[in-house]
Amino acid sequence: MSAVTLGLDLGTTGVRVVAIDATGALLLEANRGYPLRTPHPGWTEQDPADWVAATLDALAEVATRLGDERPVALGLSGQMHGMVALDATGAVVRPAPLWNDQRTGDAVKAIEERVGRAELIRRTGNPAITGFQLPKVVWLRAAEPEAFARTRQVLLPKDYLGFVLTGAMATEPSDASGVGCLNLARRDWDDEILAALDLSRDLFPRVAASDEVIGHLSAPMALATGLPLGLPVVAGGGDNAAAAIGLGLSSARMGFGSVSLGTSGVIFAPLDAPTPDPLGRAHLFCHADGGYHLLGVTLAAGGSLRWCRDVLAPNATYDALMAEASTVAPGSGGVTFLPYLAGERTPHLDPDARGAWVGLSLAHGRAHLVRAVLEGVAFSLRDALDVMQPITPLFELFATGGGARSPLWRGIVADVLGVRLQKPRREEGAAYGAALLALANSGAAGSLQDVLALAPRDGEAVKPNHEPAYAGALARYRDLYPALKGS
Repeated sequence: MSAVTLGLDLGTTGVRVVAIDATGALLLEANRGYPLRTPHPGWTEQDPADWVAATLDALAEVATRLGDERPVALGLSGQMHGMVALDATGAVVRPAPLWNDQRTGDAVKAIEERVGRAELIRRTGNPAITGFQLPKVVWLRAAEPEAFARTRQVLLPKDYLGFVLTGAMATEPSDASGVGCLNLARRDWDDEILAALDLSRDLFPRVAASDEVIGHLSAPMALATGLPLGLPVVAGGGDNAAAAIGLGLSSARMGFGSVSLGTSGVIFAPLDAPTPDPLGRAHLFCHADGGYHLLGVTLAAGGSLRWCRDVLAPNATYDALMAEASTVAPGSGGVTFLPYLAGERTPHLDPDARGAWVGLSLAHGRAHLVRAVLEGVAFSLRDALDVMQPITPLFELFATGGGARSPLWRGIVADVLGVRLQKPRREEGAAYGAALLALANSGAAGSLQDVLALAPRDGEAVKPNHEPAYAGALARYRDLYPALKGS
């Protein structure tokens, strides 16, 4: 009987659990969804009880389908930056604000006034950012003082699941990097930042290594899931880091990264040393392999295309819209789209940025608008790449996410970025990366570097072919943000 490890990814729309064998082969998976709450404009929340119910159900399905195969470890992954506030008994104090929650503008200003933007970047690799967890804690203290007074611990979403499953409170560096007070060089909480904000270190859990066992499955959870009592639970990684592990991306192999066209758009670049962008425009986080990575983020990539479809053609398929867009030449006939529908991260760090179509005429139709959306997202990723390239040059990127299934969009992104893209033959995402981290801990497949070699690398390659065709459109795109911001 071969070793089987499980990986769990707590996403924004649902949880995914996978099982793999010692060769890295995917054996099976289970998915469960849960609702998203938006009680006020700019707020996004979820009830952690919904996460738990969905997770236990998915784990139980996997346990049943595994039959006689006995898992040896479970790795965790999940959406970053959320805040689960717990009281002294471990009960949830309030719904969890998520990564895309924008209520913390005043808290961000307060943090930078007390600590200083440059000092935050030097210590944590990032300025204070509205979506991060630390501003949520500061917001909670100011906006809901009674809830804050009851709070004894704040956990990230996947780490809350780890607590539910094992009773142990812990995090790991790749996810903790997105809190806003992790000293990247030491991979531990920064006491000076916390002191400046009058926050106790005791609010935050201990920081373990990403492939370290943080606890063991408790008797109630073993009963609820059908998984073995005492199953080791491995710390895992934040969703971007775990997904990179699932692609075999390592800080030991710089120059190779990924570009994700999911709801958001993300360029991932491994680093062997904590080297931030001096202006904090790209995120610098710890990687789950013990190194570091840069993230360039645009908040509405596939989200922009989904919005476009819902508004213009709610009954159309994405394939139909892509076919329409393919009839339009590069440059979209002079139409330019800003994909800032949810604010923007890289390079503007502006939660109040907003989207626009500009350059419309009577000669334009839906195909031009859709093509402009595809190009606008690619231009926003190019802005991110231009911030990152001086720090760590990238030569090849894995293209992942739902948007990368489109040959048209992959080609546009390759041309705009001027970088070779490769669509991996198999993309299993963050849950798969979490399972690989669990496999590395189990010892059944060697070291973490050995396990990374199991990840699929070869696939369909796209080389940039029409980069000059986008030069004028990119220039128009870059003129728009400052022009509209000043209006």
